[in-house]
Formats: sequence, structure tokens, C-alpha cells
Amino acid sequence: MRWSPQDSSYPTMFAEELARLDAAGLRRQRRTLESAQSAKVVVDGNPYVAFCSNDYLGLANHPYLISAAQAGAQAHGVGAGASHLVLGHARAHEQLEQALTAFVQLPRALLFSTGYMANIGTVTALLGREDAVFADRLNHASLNDACQLSRAQFKRYAHNDLTQLEQLLATTKARRKLIAVDAVFSMDGDIAPVRELVALADRHDAWILLDDAHGFGVLGENGRGVLEHFNVKHPRVIYMGTLGKAAGVCGAFVAGEADLIETLMQRARTYIYTTAIPPLLACALMKSVELIADGGALRQQLQKNIYQLKQILTSIPSSWRLLSSDTAIQPLIIGDNRAALAVADALKARGILVPAIRPPSVPPNTARLRISLSAAHTADDIRQLGTALRDAATVFT
Repeated sequence: MRWSPQDSSYPTMFAEELARLDAAGLRRQRRTLESAQSAKVVVDGNPYVAFCSNDYLGLANHPYLISAAQAGAQAHGVGAGASHLVLGHARAHEQLEQALTAFVQLPRALLFSTGYMANIGTVTALLGREDAVFADRLNHASLNDACQLSRAQFKRYAHNDLTQLEQLLATTKARRKLIAVDAVFSMDGDIAPVRELVALADRHDAWILLDDAHGFGVLGENGRGVLEHFNVKHPRVIYMGTLGKAAGVCGAFVAGEADLIETLMQRARTYIYTTAIPPLLACALMKSVELIADGGALRQQLQKNIYQLKQILTSIPSSWRLLSSDTAIQPLIIGDNRAALAVADALKARGILVPAIRPPSVPPNTARLRISLSAAHTADDIRQLGTALRDAATVFT
């Protein structure tokens, strides 16, 4: 039977939904990056100072990584051609997993194509209907999706509320228990209380999955991430680190006990049923791990930049609130969606890119500028941002 306009509202339903997003100030727009990722970029034909990248150590355009990728392309070609378990697991992938295992000082590591796939693959491989997963309410979407897809009981606790989490753990009758939590919360920039979380996991016979997307390469004296930051080592920990942020390339890995990682290799669908990342990128990542290990000066510079920005923003009006964060993520709460967009547009007009983050990425009425700092930013870049924000505050507060 042929479709006719009278039979359905299909042609208009998406237009109406998009109109609702426009009215609420929630429609997102893409920009086109025309230069390499850096603190200074060209976007849509115009130069900007960018405070919107997760390239925390400035490695995304590092000449050593470029050279390693070029050599990797010569040795391995461009594409992996198959999944890891068929014929896509190249020597470069194997060497990268060994390098990551040694670097984070855990028994074994498994490479995934993205952090999203790592979280989904891990949680769904380990949990089922008879199990329960306990998650912080401010966790990243990938963890939330993973918890729902696992079909386990999905119990969320208030942000960093360990009392509520312990109550949930103490009353569950689940066969297997998993605490899933961001190590560094991507929209607030604060660090999870990892020592206390691991102690709870131990006390209540649970595993704990730490998503250290924003801590790997940055936290800890040697950049090993949140476990080094808190000097924590425990067999119940499942550690996920991403390789497209501070590491400057792409992909992710999960590290932990050897039998756990072997179980993921056998059961994680996002590992089994996807083509491996190109081996040339694994070559670049091996060089990245070396630079992170020797990157004390880069981490020190990043800390200097964080301190400078926080000092500058002490003069921002009280109606705008800088959240308490000691990480590269510095969120400035504006509140209203349209006001946050207007401030971001005002900064853009001054040659500065800072993203306006709105619901559902953050709770209602907490729209914010998410300022992301890098070791590649100069003191002058940060002063320029501070001046532009103070000027914007005279107009929008």
C-alpha cells in the first residue's frame, strides 16, 4: 500500500522535535575544525584560542606521534581489516597492550576502539539480570547506557554520596555487584573519592569500574591516573582509560586482573564484533605512553594553567559560579541555557572558543561554560580568556 500524507504525521514529527529543541536553547551545532587540534585552531575559516578540547597535554599534534603514525602506516598499512579475534590483532596492538599494562601497573590490559565501547563491553559482559550495578548520578552517558544494556538492576546514588551507596550495597540480594563511577567527572571536573569507594567494594563483595577518561595521563606523579593519584591498588578494581584525550590519539583500554581481562576478551561484544583500530594508531599510542611517562613538565604546566585561571576567575560576579575543581575541567555555571549560549557567542566574537554545555549533559538550570585547559595554553591565552569573561559579565549579569 502506498503512503499518503493523510496516513501519518511522520514528515512533521522530527521538525516539531527540532523546533522544541530550538525553543529551549538545546539544539546543538557542529563546527568544522580546519587545522590540527591545538590550543590555537582554525574553525570555519577563522582563528581561535580553543578551550574546548580534551587534549590536556597537547599531544594530539605532537611531531613524535605523527612520525610514529607514519612509520606505523609504512609497516602495517592503513586499516586493521578485521576484528581482533579474527585477523585484525596486529603486533602493534599487542605491543600497545603490553605497554599499557606495564604503565598502569596492573596485571593485563585489553584495547578497545573507544571509551564508550569499553564501558558498554565491560559492564554487559560482567552483569546480567541476576546482578546489580550502582552508579553515581553524574556518571558519563556511556556508563549509564552500559548499565541499562546489561539488564542488571540499575541503582543510582546521589553524587559522591557514599552513605547512600553503602545503604544500597547493604540491602541488595544481587548475585554479583558492580560499582561504576567516573574517576574525574566530565562536566564538574571533581575527582571521585576512590579510596573510600574501593573500601566499600571490598566490604560488600563488589567490583568497582573506574572510568578514568579524564584522569589517565594527567593525574598522578607519572600520569598513571587516579589509582596513582590516590596510591590505590586492589584486585577488585576494573580500570578504564581512554586514549583520545590526554594521550592525544583515539581508543581506550580496560585493565585489571588477568582472568577478568580474559573474560572480557571472550564476552565483551563491543570488542568481539568490531574492527580493530588501525595499527598505525597503536604505533602512535606507544609513543604517546612514552611521552606521558616522561611528561612531568607537561603536567606541571597544566597545573600552573589551572591555578592561573582560578585566580583570574575570583573576580567573576557571584551570579556565575566556578565549581570546585583541581583538574583541567573548569566549569563556570551560568544557569540559563540561552544565557550560557550568549556568553559563549560573546567569547567567540573575541576569538575564543568555550563550549556552552546544557541539559541533558548537565542537570536543568545548570547550563555552563566548560573550560578545558591544556599544557599547550600560554599564560597570555588564559589572560585573554579572563578579560573576555569579565567583559561578558558586565553585559550578561
